[in-house]
Amino acid sequence: MNVLVIGGGGREHCLAWKIAASDLVDKVYAAPGNAGISKVAECVELDIGKSGFNLIVDFVEANGVGLVVVGPEAPLVGGIADHLENRGILTFGPKKDAAMLEGSKVFTRDLLSKYDIPTPEALVFERSQYAEAVTYVKNQNKFPLVIKADGLASGKGVLIVQNTSEAVKALDDCMVSQVFGDSGDRVIIEDFLTGYETSILCLSDGKKIIPMDLAQDYKRIFDADEGKNTGGMGSYSPVPMVSSSVYKKALDNIIYPTADALRKENIDYRGILYAGIMVSGDEPYLLEYNCRFGDPETQAVLPRLDDDLVPLLMGCAEGNIGVDLLSWSSDKCMCVVAASRGYPDTSSKGDIITGLDNFNGDDDIEVFHSGTRKQDGNIATDGGRVLGLSALAPGFKEVRRKAYNAMSKISFDGMQYRKDIAYKAEEDV
Repeated sequence: MNVLVIGGGGREHCLAWKIAASDLVDKVYAAPGNAGISKVAECVELDIGKSGFNLIVDFVEANGVGLVVVGPEAPLVGGIADHLENRGILTFGPKKDAAMLEGSKVFTRDLLSKYDIPTPEALVFERSQYAEAVTYVKNQNKFPLVIKADGLASGKGVLIVQNTSEAVKALDDCMVSQVFGDSGDRVIIEDFLTGYETSILCLSDGKKIIPMDLAQDYKRIFDADEGKNTGGMGSYSPVPMVSSSVYKKALDNIIYPTADALRKENIDYRGILYAGIMVSGDEPYLLEYNCRFGDPETQAVLPRLDDDLVPLLMGCAEGNIGVDLLSWSSDKCMCVVAASRGYPDTSSKGDIITGLDNFNGDDDIEVFHSGTRKQDGNIATDGGRVLGLSALAPGFKEVRRKAYNAMSKISFDGMQYRKDIAYKAEEDV
């Protein structure tokens, strides 16, 4: 069977890498892919936006593709799964109505409220209510607050504000300056919860939910969670600080009730249901849902998965996963993201990357490309997040040493990365 992976980031590189390892797969294609993905898949220049959906169908039919795996959220929210499945093409990823869990934070909040699923208290304001939103934050005496753009914003639409002036600026950015475009037509002003976050990625076939091992993501650009939010600067799995009782609460009080709620709303959710959970005082709260594999959580979770990924993806797409439990390596995994100069405000492109050949033959280290391209026989930067280096080891202390030692062998002009990924896990063991 041939498989087409839609997307060109680190998540898609990891998916293509794992899919290519399956005995069920003859060939992997990636659209558009990147310089790293080209080592495990044939990259094809296809427009993955709405205007390119018909061309994707043509490619699938011409190249004997039996399964399409959609990586990024934008095509899913745009309805790519509907379009492909209407043409009889097996597709991993939720249809447009289900993808609204990520496509609209207001949609998700309304669903959670209707079915009494735990989430922070919040109010919603339309763009036309900008003045009311400003008045609301000016009358607040408890900070920080969380201000969220309703729609997709590449992981940057969640703003934690520390005071009134920051809150007003965030509202201005979303609703007046429109830095997130139409995604800022509505904003959510949400209570800030203290605690720690964890990510639960679940396989869903529309009837059954299979949770994957936990991961923890690092959103801020600098160590100690300083600086602006990014698309993710690193991740690790498993998460020792989350007790089995808290994990069970998250499943019983949030994940499973959400799956039930979707069925009651006649929404057939097939794909990855990814929950961003805040644990505050041993109580889990839903911060957000994503409708696809996380990035870089995927690069910390899938290297630990002992099962063949392809039957799981096909089972979700067909509506019958066929298993109840997944098999996991006891090893720990962490992913460190290297970003380009200026990220997340800007990104530098065209900087030559050296040191990528230092890990050939090392089964415990994989370098997943996020924003790279081939340039005059070299590999060069081509975006904000450039690489994600994943390492496996029996313990967190060892995996941190291995990952950072490996990262020190890679270099490009302006390279920046966090030095504290998985440090909390090392302390907690």
